[in-house]
Amino acid sequence: MNIKILGTGCAKCISLEKKVREIVSNYKYDATVEKITELEEIMKYGIMMTPGLVINNKVVSYGTIPKDNQIVQWLNEALK
Repeated sequence: MNIKILGTGCAKCISLEKKVREIVSNYKYDATVEKITELEEIMKYGIMMTPGLVINNKVVSYGTIPKDNQIVQWLNEALK
């Protein structure tokens, strides 16, 4: 599974990255977590607000920090 955190380094972006990394570790997902900070690369995903969360090249969230249970649900769906 490939997970990307889209954000230039704001507090919300940092918080989302930390949360996602903790969930991946705690649930032992076989996943790669990547932080995308380049504005040109972020814009390729068509989001207007950061942070963005992309799982297997699908944007699942942007502009907010999702709750843990929502992130886990998205990760489980990506495994199917």
